[in-house]
Amino acid sequence: MPKKIVLLPGDGIGPEIVAEARKVLEKVDQLFKLDLSFETDLIGGSALDVHGVPLADSTLDRCRSADAILMGSVGGPKWDHFEPALRPEKGLLRLRYDLGLYANLRPAILYPQLADASTLKREVVAGLDILIVRELTGGIYFGKPRGIRTLENGEREGFNTYVYAEHEIERIGRTAFEMARKRKGKLCSVDKANVLEVTVLWREVMDRLAPEYPDVQLSHMYVDNAAMQLVRAPKQFDVIVTGNMFGDILSDAAAMLTGSIGMLPSAALNKESRGLYEPVHGSAPDIAGQGIANPLATILSASMMLRYSLAQKEAADAIDAAVGRVLDQGYRTADIYSEGMKKVGTAEMGDAVVAALAN
Repeated sequence: MPKKIVLLPGDGIGPEIVAEARKVLEKVDQLFKLDLSFETDLIGGSALDVHGVPLADSTLDRCRSADAILMGSVGGPKWDHFEPALRPEKGLLRLRYDLGLYANLRPAILYPQLADASTLKREVVAGLDILIVRELTGGIYFGKPRGIRTLENGEREGFNTYVYAEHEIERIGRTAFEMARKRKGKLCSVDKANVLEVTVLWREVMDRLAPEYPDVQLSHMYVDNAAMQLVRAPKQFDVIVTGNMFGDILSDAAAMLTGSIGMLPSAALNKESRGLYEPVHGSAPDIAGQGIANPLATILSASMMLRYSLAQKEAADAIDAAVGRVLDQGYRTADIYSEGMKKVGTAEMGDAVVAALAN
C-alpha cells in the first residue's frame, strides 16, 4: 500500500527547499522501493491568499489521512497586517494542535565539515550532538484566557496564560526519557521552578518519572542558566526536555552552534509516531525566489520522516550519509560557505545529494 506524504511548501523559500527534498525522497523511493506517494497543499500565507485562512479544513483532513507531512515554512511581511487569528503561523499551530503533535524533536548536530562555520570556537562545538525535546501543543502558546483588553483607565493590556496539566508533562517526559536511553543516557529538564508554579509541577512530574528509567541520569536546570550553558559548554548536554516557549527559544540558540540554522531538521510527533517534519529555520523572505537557500535542513527533515514515521531506517541512513558526502566534496550554499569551497544554489545542492545517493 502506498505511503502517503503530504507536502506543504508554504511561504518564502518553502517551495524551493521542499522541491529539493522531494527530489531526494523520489530517489530513495526508487533505490529502496518504498512506494511513496505525494500530494501538495497550501498552508500559511499561501493558504490565506487562496482560501482566506492559514489552514483550510480540506488541507487538515488531507493531513489527517497522511502517513507523514513534510513542510517548508510559513509567514512573511506580505501578511503582517492580518489580525492575529489569521496570521500564517496560526495555520501551523492549528495543524500541530489538531493532529496532537505534542513531541517536537530538534537535533542540533554539528557536521565535522562545518566546525569552522560556527561562531563559537572549534574546541567548544566540535562533536556537538544535542537533541532538544520540546512540548509542542501546550504551555503559553495555547493557554487560555489570552488576548488584549482595555482597562478602566483606557490603557490596553495584553495577557497570556502559561498552563500545563500533569498528563501533558508526563507524556513529553516519557518521550524524552525514551530518547535519552537510546543515546548517552543523560536528560536535562529545563524549567523556571524558582519563579513559575507551572514549572514547579513540571519538575515534580519529571522527578516522579525518573525511577522508571534507572538507566537515564536526570538533571534539572533553570532556563536562563541553560541558555548560558548552551553557549559556554554545549557538549555537556545530551537530551534536553522543556516546555513549548522555552524549547522554541533554546532550540534556535542551539541551532546557531552548528554554524547555520539552515542545517537543522525537526520532527513533531503524535502518540502514534505520525508526524510533521520541517526545517527549524523560517521562511527567509529576503532571499525567496533567488535560488540560494540551503535545502539541507529540509532534506534532513525528510530523513527524520523516513526514520520516525515510516520506519525506513536504511533509507534515512542513506540520506544522512549522502549529506555528509556532499559536505565532504566541498559543496556549500551561501549560509555555510567558506573560502575554498564550492558555492552552489538550492537546486544544485539538492542535485548533489541525489547524485551522492546514487553512488
